[in-house]
Amino acid sequence: MNDVRVPWLRPVIALFVGAVFFMPLYLVLVNVFKHGADIVPDPAGLPSPPTMDNIAAVLSRTDNLFVYGLVNSVAVTAISITILTVLSAMLGHYIARSRHLLAKVVMVTLLCGLLIPSPVILAPITMVLRALGLMSTAPGLILVNLGYYVPFGVLLFMGFVKSVPLELEEAARLDGASTFRTFWQVVFPLLRPASASVLIFLGVWIWNDFLTPLIVLGPDSGTTVTVGVYRAIGEHQSDFGSVFAFMFLATLPILVFYLALQSSFVKGLTGGAIKG
Repeated sequence: MNDVRVPWLRPVIALFVGAVFFMPLYLVLVNVFKHGADIVPDPAGLPSPPTMDNIAAVLSRTDNLFVYGLVNSVAVTAISITILTVLSAMLGHYIARSRHLLAKVVMVTLLCGLLIPSPVILAPITMVLRALGLMSTAPGLILVNLGYYVPFGVLLFMGFVKSVPLELEEAARLDGASTFRTFWQVVFPLLRPASASVLIFLGVWIWNDFLTPLIVLGPDSGTTVTVGVYRAIGEHQSDFGSVFAFMFLATLPILVFYLALQSSFVKGLTGGAIKG
């Protein structure tokens, strides 16, 4: 068969796929700055005239739902991804360099952990947290994040550690550096792209998580921005402008975080995938 090339086909497909992914974002952006009464009749229309009343209404709520949710989300996400990055880097380095059987067992165990969806284990998780006295607390939610997301971080770091020349570590040991010092002063600085990838992936997942904070924190012990969106929608909610504004404000912090680390994001993924 003749190889028939259609030069316009790929741009058209790319434009269509991009439009599909952009449409939800477009609907949020245009409805944030639109009067609530104009959203239902014409949800895709441009705001005329634009208004900031929806954002002001969210920020001035008497229950401070967004402010409390933002503080909780920032605290939980920042602490979780910091600890996860440190633990994942250390464990990934150990598994990648070790020849012991224990390292292989740990790796298989982590792989099994990736196969289990988080909603499936929420019931036993709540039982463990109640036994530890951590149910309905932020430390309990952080502990759940650590247990569930550390396998992904370890596997990503494992692939990237293999791209670090072993001779660098051997030279550091010959100079008298301990294993701990060799890792932190020689290996870990070279894992910056992988660290950025782990931070972005896990930061987005933890920030956007809805079900785990809803169950672990409970209805009276706190909220996150994603749970706040759910609680802002009442049984007879008709103020869609405030709902869209809440979603818009909840997206901004994690979007800024992603843009700040995007330069190392792709490099971290391809580094571990190509050289691992």
